[in-house]
Amino acid sequence: MQNVVAEDRPEIGLSVVVLRTADNKAEILRVLAPLGVLLPNGLGLNVDGKDIGRAYFVRCFQDGCYAEVILEQPLLDTLKTGKAATFIVFQTPEEGIGIPVELNGFGEGFAALP
Repeated sequence: MQNVVAEDRPEIGLSVVVLRTADNKAEILRVLAPLGVLLPNGLGLNVDGKDIGRAYFVRCFQDGCYAEVILEQPLLDTLKTGKAATFIVFQTPEEGIGIPVELNGFGEGFAALP
């Protein structure tokens, strides 16, 4: 798990975790965003300046809102070889807030998943 904040907005942070499902059939990238983000816009992802796409929020609890994607091989390879990811949350349809996440060690961490 990695907890990160926006460089220019320290009150906006994310928790990012990769986990394996209980049946060992899939790996999931789960991101916890703060309450108050614009849910219909989803969570954007860029890796090394390349737009990867968006994940949609699946549920919200008192601690925030969760976006999840299954880590299929192309995305997994991108994360393993990438240097920096930027997750983007939206407070308005026009205002995206980029939150940087270093990818150094991602491959090793992924290989060590139980």
